[in-house]
Amino acid sequence: MAGRVEGKVAFITGAARGQGRSHALRLAEEGADIIAIDIDQQVEHVPYATATADDLRETVRQVEALDRRIVAEVCDVRDLEELKSAVSKGVAEFGRLDIVAGNAGVDIVGPWHDMTPEIVRTTIDINLIGVWNTVMAALPHMIDAGNGGSIILTSSANGIKAGPWNVAYNMSKFGVTGMAKSFAQELAKDRIRVNSVHPGGVDTPMANGILGVPESGFTKGQEENPDLFGMLTQWIPGMMPPREISNAVLFLASDEASWVTGHALAVDGGMTQY
Repeated sequence: MAGRVEGKVAFITGAARGQGRSHALRLAEEGADIIAIDIDQQVEHVPYATATADDLRETVRQVEALDRRIVAEVCDVRDLEELKSAVSKGVAEFGRLDIVAGNAGVDIVGPWHDMTPEIVRTTIDINLIGVWNTVMAALPHMIDAGNGGSIILTSSANGIKAGPWNVAYNMSKFGVTGMAKSFAQELAKDRIRVNSVHPGGVDTPMANGILGVPESGFTKGQEENPDLFGMLTQWIPGMMPPREISNAVLFLASDEASWVTGHALAVDGGMTQY
């Protein structure tokens, strides 16, 4: 039986590990070929280790083990021209582009008075402008092909409800939510659907580098303002595996969601439900 995205090509940012790698594998399992990008550097101001070329090579290995094709490039989503080049290489190899998963992002946490202009700029440039760059690099190929398609932008539970000690991240993720709705309105005539997915706590290097780390900005914020910690309550206990988000991405990418656009899909164990 054919997979749910059989014969399609997916462009995924932040694909070296975490949710991005999970998305690549889940879509490959269901028949997609993959264009994958990620950085090979430590991002400034980020308190946890960021992705490396070795991480991206491991994603390549795992996708190829599923007998799917993958084109992977080291690329920073802050550089639009790099993104355009990476997408063009993938489309030249595979002949089409059907799915975009704008997943790359960072989170630099801490109380408001520790947020510097540099931290805010880095967060906005990657999480918001980087997502816009991703869409802009992909759209010419999708529109010229005339096949429609699906764009899935990773926001956050913080892009619906906001979260404490995370002002720059909240700003960026609310922006992604609005961006998805804006693109959805304008691209519907081209049969290109645009939705946002809103993860809660996911078991990834990012989350594990923030939560429960004694010296993290999250811990400092909790110590200063403990009454806000309840904002993070979810109904289903524990950290979810990245595959839970990938299942949502797969649904939104598939023909099963052919009339779903402009939607903000929370996969957060109830965190955003008041």
